[in-house]
Amino acid sequence: MSSESKSKRAAFPKSFAPDQFSVEQAKRRLLRDALRPNEQRDLAFRHMILSIPPGKVSTYGSVAAAAGYPRYHRAVARLLRTDPVDQLPWHRVLGAGGEIKLRGAAAREQRARLRLEGVQFNGKRVDMERFEHSLKPWEVYR
Repeated sequence: MSSESKSKRAAFPKSFAPDQFSVEQAKRRLLRDALRPNEQRDLAFRHMILSIPPGKVSTYGSVAAAAGYPRYHRAVARLLRTDPVDQLPWHRVLGAGGEIKLRGAAAREQRARLRLEGVQFNGKRVDMERFEHSLKPWEVYR
């Protein structure tokens, strides 16, 4: 055994494994919580999504962070999936990097709606430098 591996082992306390386990448990709790409806959180997400103007887009993560729930991007996706289609501009919310995360006909419809609003694509992704909307919660909640 080299002296380098001994020093690495010594750097981590014996209680490291339970700490890692508790981190994994916290991640699982967060994921479960994101899949459950929460009226206050969903209302904050709705405000952020409704503030995205036509011709602009945002990401699930940006919407969640601007609403005050920075790790709840899956909750934004759940909200858009479960709310009635005509209630929110669902097509203006994309995956990280401007990628359409939907599959099949829904992806084609989202792309068509964005093109009607003047959003341009670089291959399969939206040109985020030109079309990303910077969400500002202080302007939404005036």
